[in-house]
Amino acid sequence: MLETLKIIALVQGFFVLAVLYANRKEYKKTTYWLLIGTLFSVLLYILADDGSNLFLANADWFLFDKSLFVTFLFLFFKYDRSALEKFSTKDFFYFIPNFIYVLLELFELYISEFNIVVESLEIAVEFIFTGYLIAILIPLFTRKIKHWIVYFVIPIAILFVFSFVNDIIQILGFAELPLFKDKNFNTYLLLIVAFLFYFIAFKLLTKSKEILAKKEISKYQNSILDDNQKNKIKQDLIQAMEKDQLFLNGKLSIQDVANNLNIPRQYISEVLNEHVGSPFSVRLKSSNFI
Repeated sequence: MLETLKIIALVQGFFVLAVLYANRKEYKKTTYWLLIGTLFSVLLYILADDGSNLFLANADWFLFDKSLFVTFLFLFFKYDRSALEKFSTKDFFYFIPNFIYVLLELFELYISEFNIVVESLEIAVEFIFTGYLIAILIPLFTRKIKHWIVYFVIPIAILFVFSFVNDIIQILGFAELPLFKDKNFNTYLLLIVAFLFYFIAFKLLTKSKEILAKKEISKYQNSILDDNQKNKIKQDLIQAMEKDQLFLNGKLSIQDVANNLNIPRQYISEVLNEHVGSPFSVRLKSSNFI
């Protein structure tokens, strides 16, 4: 049954990736690549899961563990609900637990006996990944944010919590919970993943905007202004308004400013609307023009 679930999830997953890639220009770049990373890490986990590797029996391909999927999912949610357009290099620190996990697994390859320190560190790392999932759920409930991700994070978080408790029970010398042995855990997780792929595929085919935010098409996308020119116009506007005090003219218009600075009116409008974020009339009433 597990192999059948894997094949179904793989087919759905590759289909979703193909559809997303075909429409990649429609989406915001950062959230698009984080979702791709999430889905691709899930596919790697399905293909190379330790307990039921599709290629080699009992193979320990720990690089493709489920934890990578959780990290990508957390970062996708973080950026999807924010106004951030570019990925911050600081957010690479969220992958540190993944690297620690890999190092611990490498260490375990060279020790055959049970090591309480290594096992304790693994539990600590699992606790961090559980924290990522909880960090997704907190704003969803406290701020009543509606997001499709909640349908999958809740069951995954429950599985991770029980798995976390199960590992602690084993370290204490008790028998693990039969319901949450590794193989059972993987089956439950795969059921969630298969539904995740089905859900995303359905939303993409119905042209829903719920999965990924679309790019905002700018009316200035064919602008001939480069960054240096935009910054120069900003500085000229600051000089004219805050130092030369053109704003004292009660009948001041954008054309008056354009004439004073000898800059085409449309360039000033573009800088104010697109790159400062508000039109001329609003900025004129502001205490700081830019």
